[in-house]
Amino acid sequence: MNLVISPPKKCYSVSGTVSLPGDKSIAHRAAIVAALTEGESSIQNFPDSNTCQATLKCLKQLGVPITAGRAKGEIRITGVGLKGLKEPAGILEAGGSGTTARLLCGLLAGQPFFSVITGHPVLRRRPMGRVVEPLRRMGAVVLGRNGGDLLPLAISGGMLKGIEYQLPVASAQVKSAILLAGLFAEGPTILTEPIPTRDHLERLLKTAGVTIEFSNQLVRLTPPQTGINPLELSLPGDISSAAYFIAAALLLPNSKVIIKQVGLNPRRLGFIRILQRMGGKIEITDQYQASGEPVGTIIAETSELTATEITGNTIPYLVDEIPILAVIATQAKGKTVISGAEELKVKESDRISSMAGELKRMGADITERKDGLIIKGPSRLKGATVDAQGDHRVAMSLGIAGLLAKDKTVIKGADCISESFPQFEKILKQLIK
Repeated sequence: MNLVISPPKKCYSVSGTVSLPGDKSIAHRAAIVAALTEGESSIQNFPDSNTCQATLKCLKQLGVPITAGRAKGEIRITGVGLKGLKEPAGILEAGGSGTTARLLCGLLAGQPFFSVITGHPVLRRRPMGRVVEPLRRMGAVVLGRNGGDLLPLAISGGMLKGIEYQLPVASAQVKSAILLAGLFAEGPTILTEPIPTRDHLERLLKTAGVTIEFSNQLVRLTPPQTGINPLELSLPGDISSAAYFIAAALLLPNSKVIIKQVGLNPRRLGFIRILQRMGGKIEITDQYQASGEPVGTIIAETSELTATEITGNTIPYLVDEIPILAVIATQAKGKTVISGAEELKVKESDRISSMAGELKRMGADITERKDGLIIKGPSRLKGATVDAQGDHRVAMSLGIAGLLAKDKTVIKGADCISESFPQFEKILKQLIK
């Protein structure tokens, strides 16, 4: 499927108020935690993205009852307890979801049965050794291609021991996988991160009654001796999805977008802080706490932006937003330098290469480096035929670039957007004036 953006005679602008589907990072983790509780959990505003649905399908294969709730976007999960998961009859399919694959590796490592997990061809090229190595240290038997670094993975779990482990890379997925395995281990699991990453699982486990301490770069989990409590959640809007509409509001003339009930986890706000540093007019209002997560309203409007430098210590706080930040940087005055972003090379695509190549087709002054990008602006973008490279975040970022461009932009392979945000095009059209 192609996404076609044809500019009007006058420049686009965007305005309006929107609410977004639930945060995908929280959704994956909430579904897994709910599956391990004793009782029925309700999760509202659960996203219908392919990635989150992959997690639900795998949980169903493991014997977890999951049904639609009464409210739109609600799911209800009947927890089977810490000892109630069943050996799957077939191979678990993570689709294109790295989060599903890595988190389920941690969950399966603690189960006294055999399981196999795989994914789409692109996911089978992404590194899994960073998860497999600590799980093996805990006692799980994990076999796979390239010594266990690539899917499919075959896991024989159970009889785990807690470990003290220093994560070699800043990865919330790796951290979450080890913590899920730690629920089934003998003794505490203690993790140290090189840089603090998103802590959604820690907050969910605490809400469910698990003994877990976390602050700065240290996490300590004590495995529960009894059952854990069901969840009653309404997921906040996904701030990574909000990023595209915030970008459009900042870059297009006479624009103002209000995004309500969006998640404001401090470890996800790097994108907002960078934009404010660049001169972006962004206001956060109506803040409150819901199920352990900060939530509020983001208001963004047309701004004159100046270039900035984004370094490695900042990347974990905005790793999903680098592609749209690259688009924003094409319109900022001066030279924006992004470095320390090697992790982007092993996402759904090599996002450094993808964004450099496709934005260059649109006339951007952009240079690819091995760990990031150099972008000089402002550039007058032109319409072009570009390729999403099978990457949902590349596709949506190019969609926003198309709003800025002179002449028609055609984004090939834009159907990958449904992996994370099926409503993207519909919401964008609602905001365009």
